[in-house]
Amino acid sequence: MDKVNILLIDDQPAKLLSYEVILGELGENLVKANSPHEALGLLLKLEDVAVVLIDVVMPQIDGFQLAAMIREHPRFQKLAIIFVSAVQIAETDHLRGYEIGAVDYVTVPVVPEVLRAKVRVFIELYRKTRELEAMNRELEKRVAERTAELEAQTEQLRQSEERRSIALSAGDMGSWEVDIVSGHVEWDDGPYRIFGVDRAAFEPTVERIEAMIHPEDREKNAVATIVGTGESRFQVEFRIIRPSGEVRWCYGAGVISRDAEGNAVRLNGVTVDITERKRAEERQLVLAREVDHRAKNMLAVVLSVLRLTKAKSTPEFVSTVEGRIHALAATHNLLSATRWQGANLSQIVDEELAPYRTDHRQRIESGGPPAMLLPATAQAVALAVHELATNAAKYGALSTDTGHLRLVWTLDDEALVVDWIETGGPPAREPKSLGFGLSIVRSSIEAQFRGGVLYDWRPEGLRCRLSIPRAQIVGPTPVTQTRKEGPRESPSPRSRSLTGRRLLMVEDEVLVGMMAKRIVEDLGATVLGPYGGLADGLAAARSERFDGALLDFNLAGELADPLADLLIARGVPFVFITGYQRDSIDRRYANVPVLPKPLEAETLERVLVSLLEPPSRDTAESRSYQS
Repeated sequence: MDKVNILLIDDQPAKLLSYEVILGELGENLVKANSPHEALGLLLKLEDVAVVLIDVVMPQIDGFQLAAMIREHPRFQKLAIIFVSAVQIAETDHLRGYEIGAVDYVTVPVVPEVLRAKVRVFIELYRKTRELEAMNRELEKRVAERTAELEAQTEQLRQSEERRSIALSAGDMGSWEVDIVSGHVEWDDGPYRIFGVDRAAFEPTVERIEAMIHPEDREKNAVATIVGTGESRFQVEFRIIRPSGEVRWCYGAGVISRDAEGNAVRLNGVTVDITERKRAEERQLVLAREVDHRAKNMLAVVLSVLRLTKAKSTPEFVSTVEGRIHALAATHNLLSATRWQGANLSQIVDEELAPYRTDHRQRIESGGPPAMLLPATAQAVALAVHELATNAAKYGALSTDTGHLRLVWTLDDEALVVDWIETGGPPAREPKSLGFGLSIVRSSIEAQFRGGVLYDWRPEGLRCRLSIPRAQIVGPTPVTQTRKEGPRESPSPRSRSLTGRRLLMVEDEVLVGMMAKRIVEDLGATVLGPYGGLADGLAAARSERFDGALLDFNLAGELADPLADLLIARGVPFVFITGYQRDSIDRRYANVPVLPKPLEAETLERVLVSLLEPPSRDTAESRSYQS
């Protein structure tokens, strides 16, 4: 049996020598590394590494960091890692090690029999895994050979029996034969199942079968139409209506036999139920549109971050934007894991505070009941925690050696309450104006989610309380939203082309709404909103006075059709701002401008001015005359 490699990593040569003596009895190939850098180099060169022993405490890069670096490489994601530690490891470090991918811990002084037994187990597991992989390859080879044999047999059957070969090639679901001269129809069991009829009670005839075809598909799929083409073969797709009223999609393929004069005398063919395939195609189309929508929404959020971020220098701007983008990316990963059903608040907090726990492990605490946040809320919370943590590291509790941060949340029948509490740091001073983060919190929690925001600037540190209604919670568990203050960008000088205009804005993405509102206000208009939901938008449309509107087509899963129809009925011009393609929007809105996300300020200005510009006098007189 071939030897496998065991990699030993420790910065102390004496310990490496002891491991070599202990594990030498296993008869495997022992490879030693004195540093993490040397270990990474050896891993890339070696083949068949079964187990890695890593010392937890090493200078510069500790064992946990090295294990994380190893796990990032695709080749070593399943590599068995055993940590060796000469000091007592805290329970949180044990958990951290297992999260990174460790399979076991060994404490010093090492018990030789224990170490050999543990390593031997993973060596055997490694060998068994390789044996299974070899068996799988052999099985795949046999399956391929058997498949080739079956394909050859199928080809022979096609040559000897045409009708059965058509049925097999089409899925072997149901074959039939029609004698055109006598009108006799012969079915096997398949068509009875497909059409949902009982063999004992239903006698197939051309007239009865065609009567079950959907009215829209009946004429072009009738026997007379198929025969009249003059072709010898045919393939059709059509819908049928079962006696129960259920509509099914079918695929039909067959051969037309003709006599010496060219008259059709017989049809032989197969019918296949393709309903599931059709539904899958529809789901795939919807999914493609949804992916496109979400991608454009994310780009719009990123663009909003860029536009709303303000910094004193280019490096500071880059650093601030990168942090916010990383916060969004981490939340995107959490949402992807749940197929965009929501993200766990605890995971969001852990992701955003992880960089600060390295230096402030004992001074940061967080926790609360399970809370699954809706996608839009999750993105808002991630940015909020990121902004709060960044400010705390620069100016607050995490900027000193004595500061302490406590982030906790509670849940009652009304709301999810999140408390951000800093103590022991520099005195907190209330800012003169709201920055980027505070603007997000106000817009998302108070305006969009109808929640509450309370800031308390105390001498011992900032305290922030966020209250979010239970309606923002996925399933039985409430949803949270948190956000944080940061710099605010001053509006850039723009033309006042919409001065005096009042515009209704309905947009469920907070950052996109903030950016669009700022663009429109820079043009001189007054913005009502942005409203984050369809119900709020409809209520505002019925009670407020405005000259035009900007609508997101998809509002937290609800289409904006009712609001758009109301505006059309009242003659109010509006524009759709969406991540969907134009062909995904109902045709009755063909004359409504559609602006894609991410939004361009110049395009938005041009479209709004065009919509709201009063008609010239000549045009108005012409319209009056025509009416």
